[in-house]
Amino acid sequence: MGLVVLGALALYLIVSITVVVAATRAARRNDKSPWRWGGGAALVMYLLVFWDHIPTVITHKYFCATEAGFWVYKTVGQWKAENPGVLETLVTNKGESSTRQGDMGNYTDTYFLNQQFSWVVTQQDTSQSLPIIRMEQAVVDRDKNEVLARYVGFGSGNRVDDRSGPPGTVRFWMVNHHCDGGGVHQDALRNFRNKFLGAKK
Repeated sequence: MGLVVLGALALYLIVSITVVVAATRAARRNDKSPWRWGGGAALVMYLLVFWDHIPTVITHKYFCATEAGFWVYKTVGQWKAENPGVLETLVTNKGESSTRQGDMGNYTDTYFLNQQFSWVVTQQDTSQSLPIIRMEQAVVDRDKNEVLARYVGFGSGNRVDDRSGPPGTVRFWMVNHHCDGGGVHQDALRNFRNKFLGAKK
Protein backbone atom coordinates (compact mmCIF):
# COMPACT_ATOMS: atom_id res chain seq x y z
CA MET A 1 0.00 0.00 0.00
CA GLY A 2 2.86 2.34 0.85
CA LEU A 3 4.44 1.77 -2.59
CA VAL A 4 1.11 2.49 -4.26
CA VAL A 5 0.78 5.79 -2.38
CA LEU A 6 4.36 6.81 -3.16
CA GLY A 7 3.85 5.85 -6.81
CA ALA A 8 0.67 7.94 -7.00
CA LEU A 9 2.43 10.94 -5.43
CA ALA A 10 5.36 10.59 -7.83
CA LEU A 11 2.96 10.46 -10.77
CA TYR A 12 1.11 13.53 -9.50
CA LEU A 13 4.43 15.38 -9.13
CA ILE A 14 5.33 14.57 -12.72
CA VAL A 15 1.90 15.75 -13.94
CA SER A 16 2.24 18.93 -11.87
CA ILE A 17 5.66 19.74 -13.29
CA THR A 18 4.32 19.12 -16.80
CA VAL A 19 1.38 21.49 -16.19
CA VAL A 20 3.66 24.22 -14.79
CA VAL A 21 6.09 23.92 -17.72
CA ALA A 22 3.19 24.04 -20.20
CA ALA A 23 1.74 27.14 -18.49
CA THR A 24 5.13 28.86 -18.56
CA ARG A 25 5.62 28.15 -22.27
CA ALA A 26 2.10 29.32 -23.06
CA ALA A 27 2.77 32.57 -21.17
CA ARG A 28 5.91 33.23 -23.21
CA ARG A 29 4.10 32.58 -26.48
CA ASN A 30 1.41 35.08 -25.50
CA ASP A 31 3.78 37.71 -24.09
CA LYS A 32 2.54 37.11 -20.56
CA SER A 33 4.50 36.77 -17.34
CA PRO A 34 5.88 33.21 -17.13
CA TRP A 35 6.32 33.61 -13.37
CA ARG A 36 2.67 34.47 -12.85
CA TRP A 37 1.33 31.76 -15.13
CA GLY A 38 3.75 29.15 -13.87
CA GLY A 39 3.24 30.16 -10.27
CA GLY A 40 -0.52 30.14 -10.71
CA ALA A 41 -0.43 26.68 -12.26
CA ALA A 42 1.79 25.41 -9.43
CA LEU A 43 -0.59 26.87 -6.83
CA VAL A 44 -3.60 25.22 -8.46
CA MET A 45 -1.88 21.82 -8.60
CA TYR A 46 -0.83 22.17 -4.96
CA LEU A 47 -4.31 23.15 -3.75
CA LEU A 48 -6.00 20.28 -5.59
CA VAL A 49 -4.49 17.86 -3.07
CA PHE A 50 -3.12 19.92 -0.17
CA TRP A 51 -5.78 22.65 0.14
CA ASP A 52 -6.65 21.73 3.75
CA HIS A 53 -3.17 20.84 5.02
CA ILE A 54 -2.11 24.24 6.40
CA PRO A 55 -5.55 25.05 7.89
CA THR A 56 -5.59 21.63 9.56
CA VAL A 57 -2.13 22.09 11.08
CA ILE A 58 -3.01 25.57 12.38
CA THR A 59 -6.38 24.47 13.79
CA HIS A 60 -4.84 21.40 15.44
CA LYS A 61 -2.19 23.51 17.13
CA TYR A 62 -4.83 25.99 18.31
CA PHE A 63 -6.97 23.31 19.95
CA CYS A 64 -3.91 21.69 21.50
CA ALA A 65 -2.81 25.02 22.98
CA THR A 66 -6.22 26.03 24.32
CA GLU A 67 -8.07 22.84 25.31
CA ALA A 68 -5.75 19.82 25.56
CA GLY A 69 -4.24 18.53 28.80
CA PHE A 70 -4.50 16.23 31.80
CA TRP A 71 -6.30 17.19 35.01
CA VAL A 72 -6.75 15.43 38.36
CA TYR A 73 -9.75 16.72 40.29
CA LYS A 74 -9.52 14.28 43.18
CA THR A 75 -6.53 12.12 44.11
CA VAL A 76 -6.68 8.50 45.22
CA GLY A 77 -5.87 9.59 48.77
CA GLN A 78 -8.65 12.17 48.79
CA TRP A 79 -11.21 9.70 47.48
CA LYS A 80 -10.19 7.05 49.99
CA ALA A 81 -10.46 9.57 52.84
CA GLU A 82 -14.02 10.39 51.74
CA ASN A 83 -14.91 6.71 51.24
CA PRO A 84 -12.99 4.73 53.88
CA GLY A 85 -12.65 1.02 53.22
CA VAL A 86 -14.56 1.06 49.92
CA LEU A 87 -11.63 0.82 47.48
CA GLU A 88 -10.47 -2.41 49.13
CA THR A 89 -13.84 -4.06 48.40
CA LEU A 90 -13.84 -3.36 44.66
CA VAL A 91 -13.23 -6.16 42.16
CA THR A 92 -11.92 -5.56 38.64
CA ASN A 93 -14.48 -6.19 35.92
CA LYS A 94 -13.11 -8.94 33.69
CA GLY A 95 -16.08 -9.00 31.33
CA GLU A 96 -14.99 -5.87 29.45
CA SER A 97 -18.67 -4.89 29.23
CA SER A 98 -19.30 -1.46 27.80
CA THR A 99 -21.97 0.77 26.31
CA ARG A 100 -21.80 3.09 23.31
CA GLN A 101 -23.76 6.21 22.52
CA GLY A 102 -23.33 7.60 19.02
CA ASP A 103 -21.84 6.15 15.85
CA MET A 104 -18.38 5.14 14.63
CA GLY A 105 -17.33 8.77 14.12
CA ASN A 106 -18.81 10.57 17.11
CA TYR A 107 -19.37 8.47 20.19
CA THR A 108 -19.07 8.00 23.92
CA ASP A 109 -17.97 4.57 25.16
CA THR A 110 -18.40 3.70 28.82
CA TYR A 111 -16.36 0.82 30.27
CA PHE A 112 -17.27 -0.48 33.73
CA LEU A 113 -14.01 -0.86 35.63
CA ASN A 114 -15.67 -2.30 38.75
CA GLN A 115 -18.72 -1.74 40.98
CA GLN A 116 -17.84 1.93 41.53
CA PHE A 117 -15.89 3.40 38.62
CA SER A 118 -16.24 3.83 34.88
CA TRP A 119 -13.75 4.65 32.14
CA VAL A 120 -15.43 7.02 29.68
CA VAL A 121 -13.95 7.53 26.21
CA THR A 122 -15.37 10.19 23.89
CA GLN A 123 -14.46 11.01 20.31
CA GLN A 124 -15.93 13.90 18.32
CA ASP A 125 -15.32 15.64 15.02
CA THR A 126 -14.60 19.31 15.66
CA SER A 127 -15.21 20.54 12.11
CA GLN A 128 -17.28 19.68 9.05
CA SER A 129 -14.47 20.69 6.69
CA LEU A 130 -11.21 19.87 8.49
CA PRO A 131 -10.22 16.40 9.78
CA ILE A 132 -9.70 17.36 13.44
CA ILE A 133 -10.79 14.87 16.11
CA ARG A 134 -11.30 15.70 19.79
CA MET A 135 -10.59 12.83 22.18
CA GLU A 136 -11.48 12.77 25.85
CA GLN A 137 -10.95 10.05 28.46
CA ALA A 138 -12.10 10.24 32.05
CA VAL A 139 -12.30 8.24 35.27
CA VAL A 140 -15.79 8.65 36.71
CA ASP A 141 -17.26 7.75 40.10
CA ARG A 142 -20.68 6.43 39.03
CA ASP A 143 -22.33 6.76 42.43
CA LYS A 144 -21.72 10.50 42.55
CA ASN A 145 -21.45 11.06 38.79
CA GLU A 146 -18.12 12.74 39.57
CA VAL A 147 -15.12 13.01 37.25
CA LEU A 148 -11.94 12.27 39.19
CA ALA A 149 -9.49 12.87 36.35
CA ARG A 150 -9.57 13.41 32.61
CA TYR A 151 -7.39 13.75 29.55
CA VAL A 152 -8.27 15.80 26.47
CA GLY A 153 -6.34 15.53 23.23
CA PHE A 154 -6.71 16.24 19.52
CA GLY A 155 -5.75 14.22 16.48
CA SER A 156 -5.78 15.15 12.82
CA GLY A 157 -5.92 13.42 9.48
CA ASN A 158 -8.17 10.50 10.31
CA ARG A 159 -10.22 9.04 13.12
CA VAL A 160 -8.52 7.81 16.26
CA ASP A 161 -9.91 4.71 17.97
CA ASP A 162 -8.52 4.10 21.46
CA ARG A 163 -9.02 0.33 21.24
CA SER A 164 -7.49 -0.50 17.86
CA GLY A 165 -5.34 2.52 17.05
CA PRO A 166 -5.70 4.90 14.13
CA PRO A 167 -6.35 3.30 10.73
CA GLY A 168 -4.10 4.03 7.80
CA THR A 169 -4.80 6.85 5.38
CA VAL A 170 -3.58 7.71 1.90
CA ARG A 171 -3.07 11.34 2.97
CA PHE A 172 -0.40 10.42 5.50
CA TRP A 173 0.93 13.98 5.70
CA MET A 174 -2.29 14.97 7.50
CA VAL A 175 -1.97 12.44 10.31
CA ASN A 176 -1.03 13.65 13.78
CA HIS A 177 -2.23 11.30 16.50
CA HIS A 178 -1.68 13.56 19.52
CA CYS A 179 -0.87 17.04 20.67
CA ASP A 180 2.69 17.59 21.86
CA GLY A 181 2.94 15.67 25.14
CA GLY A 182 -0.42 14.02 24.51
CA GLY A 183 0.94 10.50 24.80
CA VAL A 184 2.47 11.32 28.20
CA HIS A 185 -0.84 12.79 29.41
CA GLN A 186 -2.76 9.78 28.18
CA ASP A 187 -0.39 7.41 29.99
CA ALA A 188 -0.71 9.50 33.16
CA LEU A 189 -4.48 9.13 33.10
CA ARG A 190 -4.25 5.39 32.51
CA ASN A 191 -1.89 5.04 35.46
CA PHE A 192 -4.38 7.02 37.54
CA ARG A 193 -7.20 4.77 36.35
CA ASN A 194 -5.32 1.61 37.27
CA LYS A 195 -5.24 2.70 40.92
CA PHE A 196 -9.03 2.47 40.99
CA LEU A 197 -9.45 -0.88 39.28
CA GLY A 198 -9.75 -2.89 42.50
CA ALA A 199 -8.64 -6.43 43.25
CA LYS A 200 -8.32 -8.93 40.39
CA LYS A 201 -10.30 -12.02 41.33
